[in-house]
Amino acid sequence: MTAIDPESFNAGADEAKEARRARLFTRINKADAWFKVLGLAWMTPILKAAAGDNPRAQVKEIWQLLGVPLAAIAAFLILWGALAPKVQTSLGAIPGPAQVWEQVENLHADYLRDKAKEAEFYERQDARNAKLIAAGKEDKVKERAYTGSPTYYSQIFTSIKTVFFGFLLATVVAVPMGIAAGLSKTANAALNPIIQIFKPVSPLAWLPIVTMIVSATVANNDGLFSKSFLISAITVTLCSLWPTLINTALGVASIDKDLVNVSKVLKMNTWTKITKLVLPSALPLIFTGLRLSLGVGWMVLIAAEMLAQNPGLGKFVWDEFQNGSSQSLAKIMVAVFTIGIIGFLLDRVMFTLQSLFTFSNNR
Repeated sequence: MTAIDPESFNAGADEAKEARRARLFTRINKADAWFKVLGLAWMTPILKAAAGDNPRAQVKEIWQLLGVPLAAIAAFLILWGALAPKVQTSLGAIPGPAQVWEQVENLHADYLRDKAKEAEFYERQDARNAKLIAAGKEDKVKERAYTGSPTYYSQIFTSIKTVFFGFLLATVVAVPMGIAAGLSKTANAALNPIIQIFKPVSPLAWLPIVTMIVSATVANNDGLFSKSFLISAITVTLCSLWPTLINTALGVASIDKDLVNVSKVLKMNTWTKITKLVLPSALPLIFTGLRLSLGVGWMVLIAAEMLAQNPGLGKFVWDEFQNGSSQSLAKIMVAVFTIGIIGFLLDRVMFTLQSLFTFSNNR
């Protein structure tokens, strides 16, 4: 029987251990690209530190990526809590973090109460209809929808739905126009003055025009979309299409000339040229325009909802301002943070989509 050399055995075990460690770090490095996309870059040094990769250096990286932002947020909250009570308004002192969080809890409690009322309403309706059916009066059975006041969560959903509707309309208009402007000098010369004139126009200027047109063309609110929803969404479209249009035209115009010459040699038709050459090459800049457009649309939406009275976050802010109660200012602050957080999340969603479709540029 051959004796096993302990040194050779230990060397083999060490090599296997190092191979497993190398594979682990390879996976961590691959995941790092997605952590950055999702705004979780601080996860990489935590995982590396847990795997034993120079813990001191990784702790420094964790502090830079996670500790500093958390410390800045803590400092902001402390400063806000200290200064807010010293600023007096017609509605009382500016609410601090504790008062704002209290209104977050109140709005959530209002949502739960409304859901309970909705459930009770449908239970009563079902019981009433069951009695009518049992009595042979099926013709008197009626199904009514619950018509309670919109909750804070439903207003958030309305705003998100409105901004995406307007954003999609803007994309459908802006991308083809941008491609045309990028491919044709004539189209670019025709579109450029229109872009320069209408790009700086405020949503407050578009809103009266859109309101009159929608009111003239939409007879009532019985259709798929209400008037207030259409007014807000179209205003978002008119203000948010320009970044996508400009970046699409720039991306198409900056395509490598050699690729354009190859398409001519291969005698590609227009559709093939656009789908196989133009769009893949211009996609990074197109997505940059889409991210900018969505951000612009989200900012425009709040003002549009305020004036159009579309039941979203903008109307919530306006109603609380008009309400003028002691809790109104804190609720407006809740809406401000909600708008900011949702805006950040929308940008991350677009950045994630950009990374999925142009992943080779982000590896």
